[in-house]
Parts: sequence; C-alpha cells; structure tokens
Amino acid sequence: MATTLQSSMLPLWKKSLLLNNLFVLIAALLSGFSRRAKSFEMIVLGRVFAGINSGVSMNIQPMYLGESSPKKMRGAVAMTSACFTAFGLVMGQVIGLREILGSEEMWPLLLASNAVPSVLQLIALPWLPESPRYLLIDQGDKESCICALQRLRGNRDLNQRDGGDVSGTGCHQGKRAKRLWELFREPSLRWQLITIIVLSSAMQLCGNDSMYFYASYVFQEAGIPYEKIQYAVIGTGCCEFLTSVTCSLFIERIGRKALVLGGYSLMSVWAIVFMVALSQQDRISWMPYLSMACIFAYILSFGIGPAGVTGLLPTELFDQMSRPAAYMICGSLIWLMLSLVGLLFPFIMAGLGHFCFVPFFAVCVCTSVYVGFFLPETKGKSVMEVTEEFNKRNLKALTHDQPWKGPAEIKCTML
Repeated sequence: MATTLQSSMLPLWKKSLLLNNLFVLIAALLSGFSRRAKSFEMIVLGRVFAGINSGVSMNIQPMYLGESSPKKMRGAVAMTSACFTAFGLVMGQVIGLREILGSEEMWPLLLASNAVPSVLQLIALPWLPESPRYLLIDQGDKESCICALQRLRGNRDLNQRDGGDVSGTGCHQGKRAKRLWELFREPSLRWQLITIIVLSSAMQLCGNDSMYFYASYVFQEAGIPYEKIQYAVIGTGCCEFLTSVTCSLFIERIGRKALVLGGYSLMSVWAIVFMVALSQQDRISWMPYLSMACIFAYILSFGIGPAGVTGLLPTELFDQMSRPAAYMICGSLIWLMLSLVGLLFPFIMAGLGHFCFVPFFAVCVCTSVYVGFFLPETKGKSVMEVTEEFNKRNLKALTHDQPWKGPAEIKCTML
C-alpha cells in the first residue's frame, strides 16, 4: 500500500507529505484509544497506518532535500534526513523509559506520541516551497522555480548555475516520469538500478537492527543491573545519531563511496570480533565487555555511511524522470528486507547460536566488494556526469546483448 502511494504522489512532495500526516494522526488515535476500547485490533490497524506514513515520508524527504540543495552541499543537506531519523530513534528510546511513558499505565500515550512530529510538520510544511527542479522540469514553470530558489537561498543572483541545479533541463521538459516497469526495461539505467537494489537491500540485511535486539542480552551478561539496561540501550541510539551528524559534516570532504565502503568494511570486522566474543564469554570473564564494545562499534560503523548515504544515492544516480521510480524501489526494498530480517533472525539465532552473524558478515563483505568495484564517486558531480560514468558499463552490456550485425550484412553484398 505504501509503495502504491509512493508511486502516485512522489512528484508533488509537499502535498504528499501534508496528506501523509493524516495516516499517522489516524494511527495515533487508534493506538491511543485502544486500551479504553479493549481492542488489540485497533493497535494492529494503527501500526499499519504508521507504517504507511513511514514508507512514504522516508522516501519523499531525502528526494526533496537532494533536489533543493546546491550541488556542493547536496550530500550534507540530504544527510539531515538520516540525522533526524536517528534522533527520532533516540527520542523513542527516551520517552519509552519506565519513568516517562514506558509504564503499563502510560503505554497508550507512548504509542500515540508519534502525533507530535506530525502536528509540527503540518504547521511547518505550508511555509516551505516546492522542489525547484520539479517546478522547472516537470511543470515547466521557470518563474516559480526562481521564486522557490530565492526562498531557499536568499535573493542573490540566480542567473549563474548554482551547483548544477537544473542540469539536463532541456532534454527532460515535456516528458513524464518513468513508470516502475519502464525503469527495469531501460538498458541505459541497468547498473544504476543494480546499485540501488544492492545497497538498499544491504542496508537492512547487514544486521544493524539485530544488534539492537542483542543489546539487552549482552548488557545483562556484562553485569549491568536489569533496571539500568534501558539506559544503556539508549546509548546505542545515541551512537547512530552522533555518527549520522558527523557523517553529514564530512560527507562533502570524504565522499560517498569512501563512507559506504568504510562503513561496511568496519562492520565486517566487528561482526567477526562479536561472534568470537559471544562464543567465549562463558569462559573468559571480560568477553561480555568486548561484546558490548562490538555492539557500539557496529552501530557506529553503520552510521558512518550506510545509514545516510544509501538514501541519498537515488538522487545522485537517476535523473528527474527516473528518480521517483528509483526511490520507490529503494524504499520498498528497505522495508521488505527489514521485515525479512525480523522474521528470520530468531530462527537464524536458534540454528547458528553464537555464530548467528555469519549471514550478516557475508552481506557486509559482498557489499564492500561491490561498492569498491562498481560504485563511482558522486561527490560534487551532476547527474549527467554520474550517468556518463555508468554509461561506460551500461553501453558495454548493451553491446554484448545486441552484437553488431555488420559482418553478416557484408556477406550479402555483391562483393
């Protein structure tokens, strides 16, 4: 359902987000009154509406930020979406403390608390302009585009191209956005599509969320009192938040490829250390502390690059006509793989025991190899420049799939 909404509403980002807030308000009402109505069905339905809201907003927001920012600041601006996602995780952990809203009496308010950011967004969104690229390329409204740019960046001279904001305008005007199936059938976008499929899937299959699942157990084995474990768990969320903020500060200096490659490479190392520590914690007294350190290190490594850069890449790899469908694929895969890991991890843990992170280790290693060989650096480049780099590989594959027929035609001539 969320995927269908993304497909139909992505271009009109502000109207989409305004409408999308209705889902979370409905979810808050259903969850908040579920206890009084004595209906667990209301909780389930509320979570469905909350999931639709998350699926839509987490795709539209980075796309709007990427389209509205100057080329030199595109990575840092788009990364703010990951920063506030991590901040929301920390806030959820904090208000979920037993002393605040985590008690048995207050849990309906805890489930309904997601209405607060929704109300704030409803108040703020009407004051923000539409995406300048959408206004110029999709709507062909140059005046509205200039007004939007002036509202976003001030009243300075916009006659000069500011960071490639409208690169490729002429070739896209008058065309409609590509459909999902058209994106899969387009040979010139083959490797861009493979790249977002690999990285979007790896973002959840890398096992970062499973570390949160293991945190309480490891902290308990390390000797932290049960009533204090909830405070230690907040530290895991703080790690991801701090690294997301740090990544946004250095992404334009280091580059996207280096951050993603470094993140997955470090996660591969920590996965091995974590499994060794788990297997030896009953024999060596200080191993639980090493396990606890691995949890924080794993989450920190995830926040370095994969957490934020993955959501930015569709903006930088696809042009205006292909970007909505690309974000739909990216978002759908992220949530699908998250559900898959949530369903399979208990069985993986029961079957592999202390070595349950072997599948996640394999995903991290394979993703590191793919990024190292196939992902070009997109820092400071326009979409057209990135497309030219991918065309070297796309055109090679196209030539292989459709070999030249010249020699066969020559045989049929008089010569």
